[in-house]
This record gives sequence, C-alpha cells and structure tokens, in this order.
Amino acid sequence: MDQIPPSGLRVGDAEREDALRALGEHMSAGRIDIDEYGERSAKITAARTAGDLTALFADLPAPKPGAPAPPALPVAPPPPQQPVAWAERPLGQRLFAALVPISALTGLSLFLFVVHAWPLLLLPVVVTVIGGALFGEDWRDNRGRGHGHRPFGPGQRRRHYNRGWH
Repeated sequence: MDQIPPSGLRVGDAEREDALRALGEHMSAGRIDIDEYGERSAKITAARTAGDLTALFADLPAPKPGAPAPPALPVAPPPPQQPVAWAERPLGQRLFAALVPISALTGLSLFLFVVHAWPLLLLPVVVTVIGGALFGEDWRDNRGRGHGHRPFGPGQRRRHYNRGWH
C-alpha cells in the first residue's frame, strides 16, 4: 500500500478553522490586507488537502495551520502594593483622618449630654465622606498617593498631586 505524503492528506473542518484563525492573526498584525484575507479565506474553505493549506501560508511567518503557535512570553504579575506609612501621608490627609475619631467622640458626647438629636451620631460619617471627596482613592484604599509607587526619595518634599496638600 502506497503511503500518502503528509501534504496530500485530506483536511477537515477543524484544520480549516485553525487556518482561518491563523489568517485572521496575520491580518490583525498587518501582514495581509482585507482583500487578500478574503481571497485566502475563500481558498481555505475550499482546501481539500494539507498541502493546499500549507501553500496559502508559504509567504507568512508563524502562526501557520497545523503548527503550534509561538509560545507567548510570560507576563509577570505586578508587584503587590504596600500600604504607605502614616508619616509619609500628606499632612492634610493625616489631620483629616484624626478628625474622624474626634468627631465620633464629639457627636456621641453632644448626643448624650447636651442635645438629644440623633443626627449628631452621623458626624463621623460626614467627616469620612468629606475626606473621601477630598482625597479620593488615597483615603479609601490605604495606598497613599494612589500611584502604587513612591515618586519621591527620602528627605524630599512630598506633595499630594491630586489635591495640592503639602
């Protein structure tokens, strides 16, 4: 029994879909234009053998149908962000953060001993909301300037870029 060369083996729908996917990657990369993509994709759908498909990719680099795609470079995960030390935070943010427990104690004391109005209990919530509006992400997620890195060296003046606090 004669052996059929690999290029003479018949292809199925899976091989044609693989070839169309590879051809789409070449078009996305700009190696072929839309007209050439249309011509080659029509020939791919009509291809009967592996040799027919191979001929359509002879002038193109990988990926090619039937050949494994080149390995993707591993993507390193971003380094975890460390919380910014309390002393490195802008002075305005530190002062505003100190107002939260002070406002809680003040609101509770006024509620219990002076005026029995329950909205006074919401005073720390109001201070926290105002702090969030002033400092944005810095206030909520404990990352400092919200950039994920410290752009200043030791001993240099630190400035909060978003709100202008020194």
